[in-house]
Amino acid sequence: MSHHLRTAARLGAPLGAAALLTLGLAGSASAHVTITPSDTAAGAYAILTVSNPHGCEGSPTTKVTIQMPEEINAVTPTRNPLYDVTKTVEKLDTPVKDAHGNEITERVGTVVYTAKTPLLDGYRDAFDLSLQLPDTPGETLVFPIIQTCETGESAWVEVPAEGQDPEELERPAPTVTITEATGDEHGAGAEESAAEADGAEAASPAADSDDDGGSDGLAYAGLGAGVLGILVGGAALARGRRTS
Repeated sequence: MSHHLRTAARLGAPLGAAALLTLGLAGSASAHVTITPSDTAAGAYAILTVSNPHGCEGSPTTKVTIQMPEEINAVTPTRNPLYDVTKTVEKLDTPVKDAHGNEITERVGTVVYTAKTPLLDGYRDAFDLSLQLPDTPGETLVFPIIQTCETGESAWVEVPAEGQDPEELERPAPTVTITEATGDEHGAGAEESAAEADGAEAASPAADSDDDGGSDGLAYAGLGAGVLGILVGGAALARGRRTS
């Protein structure tokens, strides 16, 4: 069983019956629950924004449960003043090493936003998740989401079969496709800033030198004018004495 199938199965929605998933709800939604990434580059740190644009067939939303893909171990959910947010943690069957060589024995399985006041149908809410994308260009991560409402719930867990058009699905699971990294996704900006700072520091002595040169020139000019004034004054005094 693939990661995607196991992920949906843990939510109680075997994909073999995905086309029939309603969980007490009938009819298709006018818009889907979606995820919009701030970055898709392999290995990048990204903010994923989960958008919930409507209720369950008109019923207000009370809870949004976001299933994390098995490829992601850690996630930092952003607090929302209208919701209580919790993370559920599960043990890994086999410990793994992170990028820094630390052993990881557990992962965040789900992030749950529970509304303090139900979100009425026709109003939108968004939930931000901060995480690092895996270094696997070309892979598509699936985020099955259960939207619980005052009456019933919507299971956004359907994954298209190979060759199937995702638009044919009634309640598709939101996805993020990893793209090729364009460079050092973690340090390029910092390096460029450091280079600009070094360049500014390198330019400073030259600017100081120009300023010093200008100041010296003014000083020499002032000294010359003073000497000239003394000479002219002396000559005038001498002529006055000869006249008297």
